[in-house]
Amino acid sequence: MDPIRVLVVDDSPFMRKALERMLQAPDLQVAGSARDGLDALDKIRQLDPDIVTLDVEMPRLDGLGCLRRIMAEMPRAVLMVSSLTQEGAQATLEALALGALDFIPKETSLASTSILQIQQDLQEKVRKLARSPRFGRARPAPPAPAGLPGALPPPLPHAAPPQAVARLGALPGPRADLLAIGCSTGGPKALQDLLPALPQSLPVPCLIVQHMPATFTRPFAERLNNICQVRVKEAEHLEALQPGCVYIAPGGMHMLYRQRGGAGILELSAEPATSLHRPSVDVMFQSIADNCPRQVLAVILTGMGSDGTLGMVSLKARGAHTLAEAEESCVVYGMPRAAFERGCVDQVAPLQDMAGILRRHFQV
Repeated sequence: MDPIRVLVVDDSPFMRKALERMLQAPDLQVAGSARDGLDALDKIRQLDPDIVTLDVEMPRLDGLGCLRRIMAEMPRAVLMVSSLTQEGAQATLEALALGALDFIPKETSLASTSILQIQQDLQEKVRKLARSPRFGRARPAPPAPAGLPGALPPPLPHAAPPQAVARLGALPGPRADLLAIGCSTGGPKALQDLLPALPQSLPVPCLIVQHMPATFTRPFAERLNNICQVRVKEAEHLEALQPGCVYIAPGGMHMLYRQRGGAGILELSAEPATSLHRPSVDVMFQSIADNCPRQVLAVILTGMGSDGTLGMVSLKARGAHTLAEAEESCVVYGMPRAAFERGCVDQVAPLQDMAGILRRHFQV
């Protein structure tokens, strides 16, 4: 199989070299590098890379301007290299809305104590995004050995075959009283497409875990609130849940469902500290399964890995409705696939159909 060809774009010679070193792997090839947006556009035309790592702040033509040109003239997978500042968060969210598939923090890639983890994250994202069907450059994914990172959990006995899962139509059973959504890679754009289609009259609270750094979640919630009919906010510790409100889990904290006086409240916690992700979809789903006495609708959207699967298994065992995004609309078909292969998904649907499914289910 041909290696994945990467173009590295950054105005810092040090960062270009650092990224090139971190991208050294048998299945990856740094096709070239560029020092600014204009240089990047020329190199893309010359080299036709599978994926571009793109800095935000650069002279002559910055990352956002370059990204707009890439998506208009020669669309392909783009991974942003973003600062963890408030300004960096705003620019990264804009980049994701413009078509970038994901981002990797810039400052941490300079920390020698975490360089190995950053390198693993960078390589995994480049591999997954280069195989995304979004830009028609899909590549077969190599099988992940059992027990290694990236391997899917074994399916439960009697997992539903693909033909047994409905793609459209009403979810079974009574209307849910709580909506919970988990997503990762590709999730910001998916949520920006899905949530504005929900009406202000949504009769239930909505809890969302999106894998994001702490400095990103509040600007992300504010951005969504500006384009949605429902209210969207970053979750706060011990706040009471209100219908028609969407709560985004803060980066670096788990968001858990609790009951107080017969009403639902949110608890934010750094525990369990051993969780692979914080916030974690599994931790949120499991807290709902353990503490919510009412009917629940749980949704898994695009994302790498399998976060959310074990929690969805617990929710399904307690009678929850479950919905997963179809492969055709996912940026990365990881989390929905893991849940589907565990046999805990009632319904599979592409993202463009999900708002209609939710409106019918909640009768709004």
